Amino acid sequence: MADPRRLPTVLVVDDVEMNRLILEEILKDEYSLLSAENGRQALEVLKTQTVLPKIILLDIFMPVMNGYELLEIMKADNDYKRIPVIFITTSDSESEALSAGAVDFISKPFLPEIVKLRVKNQVELKNYSDNLERMVAEKTAEATSTLDNTLQAIANIIEYRNLESGSHVKRTQFFCKALIDYLIESNSRYAKTLESMEPDIIVKAMALHDVGKIGIPDNILLKPGKLDADEYEIMKTHTTVGKNIIEEMMKAVVDKDSIYLRHCLDIAYCHHERYDGRGYPRGLSGEQIPLAARLASLSDVYDALVCARVYKAAMSYEEAIAIIAEGRGTQFDPDLTDAVIHIQDRFAEISRQYK
Repeated sequence: MADPRRLPTVLVVDDVEMNRLILEEILKDEYSLLSAENGRQALEVLKTQTVLPKIILLDIFMPVMNGYELLEIMKADNDYKRIPVIFITTSDSESEALSAGAVDFISKPFLPEIVKLRVKNQVELKNYSDNLERMVAEKTAEATSTLDNTLQAIANIIEYRNLESGSHVKRTQFFCKALIDYLIESNSRYAKTLESMEPDIIVKAMALHDVGKIGIPDNILLKPGKLDADEYEIMKTHTTVGKNIIEEMMKAVVDKDSIYLRHCLDIAYCHHERYDGRGYPRGLSGEQIPLAARLASLSDVYDALVCARVYKAAMSYEEAIAIIAEGRGTQFDPDLTDAVIHIQDRFAEISRQYK
């Protein structure tokens, strides 16, 4: 006999003890058995299991909680809804049993070979489904990791081309994280929204805020002085170029609704929009601008102010904060601006640490 600790588990739920004993006798050589007298007791049994049963054999007509009631509860529970249920039923209720969501039925009185075959078939299907789901999860994790590394590499290439060391990307990500953490910890009006947006992914997506600069000519991108009007119009197109690049990425991935790429798109496309509607490329205003992009705007501008560029000298941290405060409600979201001012020492610390 096989080691019972390694056998798949079957839960038998029937209010008639003789039925439970017969089913357990039929299945005991190939499965580890659990039993319950009604639906409510079955739920209590399920709660005690670290590894859930592969399948449940469920009587329909029982006191306290019948089979239909138990199945309805299971279908609404994320942990239990994937456990296949075979109803133990009389022949005149088979169609109703299947309509309720059972994967199969076993008619009373039991025929041992039918019981064995139907349980075996459903356990094999469950194993196949579990293995497939695990493989998909592993491949998804692998693909996500590859995407992370690829996007980070693209961001670094852009920064090198822009005569940056690559630290600009790191700094803006850390500024963004510090800002999000404060907004959540202080229970700001954006706290619940940010929690639902998967803030760690917003921080990752910051890496691609300037991905569209890959489409800007060197004579404009690296110009040591102020851009003229025509050059500035070309520079502004990095937002739409970035949007187009990320939309192409979205077409290439399995998860078309990837929150990661959605944040990348919002940030790359909208981080130069202004709260007063005078930004680009779309002239969005207020909360029309995606929240991730409003966070990115402050992080990017602060770094641009305190770091030297080919066209400007670095400002002091105090001067940068004064300029950001001046843009409260015009260039920047007022609540986010107040948060940056409140944690300005943390921003300065990040800037010093990642020169």
